[in-house]
Amino acid sequence: MGFIKDARKNKIVDVIVDVFDWYPAHYSQKETKLLRKLDINILIFACLSFFCKYLDQTNITNAYVSGMKEDIKAGGNDLNYFNVAYYTAYVIGQVPLISLQSKPALAPWLLPSMEIIWAILTFCQARVSKPWHLYVLRALLGFFSAPSFGGTHLVLGSWYRKEELFKRAGVWFTGNFIGSAIGGYIQAAAYKNLNSIHGLAGWRWLFILTGAITLPVSFIGFALFPGLINSKRRWWFTEEEHELAVTRLTHDHGIDNGVNLQTIKDVLRKPMIWICVPSYICLVLASYWTGYMSLWLKTDTNYSVELINVLPTFVYIVSALSSWIGTTLAGAINIPSLWTLQAFGMIFPAILMCIWNIPNGLKFFAFYFSGISQMGSPIFYSWINTTLRSSPAERSLIISSCMTMGYCFYIWVNMSLRSAPEWRHGYPPTVVFAFVQYILVLFGMWYMNRNPAAQENLGNPDIGLSYSGPEESSISGKDENIDPLLEREAEQ
Repeated sequence: MGFIKDARKNKIVDVIVDVFDWYPAHYSQKETKLLRKLDINILIFACLSFFCKYLDQTNITNAYVSGMKEDIKAGGNDLNYFNVAYYTAYVIGQVPLISLQSKPALAPWLLPSMEIIWAILTFCQARVSKPWHLYVLRALLGFFSAPSFGGTHLVLGSWYRKEELFKRAGVWFTGNFIGSAIGGYIQAAAYKNLNSIHGLAGWRWLFILTGAITLPVSFIGFALFPGLINSKRRWWFTEEEHELAVTRLTHDHGIDNGVNLQTIKDVLRKPMIWICVPSYICLVLASYWTGYMSLWLKTDTNYSVELINVLPTFVYIVSALSSWIGTTLAGAINIPSLWTLQAFGMIFPAILMCIWNIPNGLKFFAFYFSGISQMGSPIFYSWINTTLRSSPAERSLIISSCMTMGYCFYIWVNMSLRSAPEWRHGYPPTVVFAFVQYILVLFGMWYMNRNPAAQENLGNPDIGLSYSGPEESSISGKDENIDPLLEREAEQ
């Protein structure tokens, strides 16, 4: 540990060390053991669940370009309509299902239950024969996928301190892009090795395989996932560890009983929702086009079905790395600097695609470089989590509102696939949305830093910094072991 202490004297090395130093030397042995338990039992399920969510969500595009379009006689704008069905239901499910996730009694069980439903619906997609079958199945999948992103963020924000949260959120969010990437590899392998096996096309095997991957993850969740910090203590926690988990957060974390009418009133009269919702709408709309590289490749006869599925996976690999590194660094360095980098990763590639008549090499560069911008979402939601750490209910309501409104616009402000792959009316607006979200988020961070009292819990008496859980334990007061990182921040 002396080496780490010496290395931290260099600010650049300090940042690099901080990325990998998940269990700082100033933590007690008990707290380090607790954190390791939390990481194993929360992150294993959270990462696998998010991986499966995106595996099941994005496999429709892989299947579409691998023979499904022709087999079920889809055409025109059908792929877009499949996505519209998914995201319409996804929007409808946001507030009710994430509100359920904010209930301590339901929090450990909701996401694992959703996992089983995703698997069943994914298996069903292997048997479709008409486009309308997919409209129904994609809508159901979208609805039951709604609590995955916001609900997991809510749980992470419940157990971890600010500097811990950014590191864990970065790792968790990579599951998104790894799932999308592996979907491409699975489809390429299925098309090559399983096509026509037992009379099933390769794209049907894709749905079977991804469903088979998804189902076991639910059982991991039922066994390990702890839910919220005031949920009933899980079997892998001792009573002492559970009490430590609560007391170490009492200096800045609130505990409440979920969303109620007072929560809604409080949220609407405070600034965060009016900053966050417009910001996320623009963030979503600015990155819409980055998922359609495969459609561009499909219009070029130089690429085989295998390459059409494999080449876009490098976008997801870049996205996974940038999400992990960017979000982790956000806990150690200046967030506005990282936000500037992610905005550049949105704006510059979109400008190249607006020009369009450029060499194919530049188009590849534009798609791959856009992966840098994907650090935006985990940084954005981690910022919400840390800014609203005193009120889990407000966090859940604002996160679900961002998701709801963001994807409401995502559904109808989209680029018609009939104009693929040029999208002359699609690329220019993304440049504008990228710039607007950049300004809005920087303003929000500046304003909340200048006016931290603006988001205080003025009207909800149920929110406090004490705990009285279902185990009948009652802990309150200030943790005697003050976090040295907080002291270091105060000195700065």
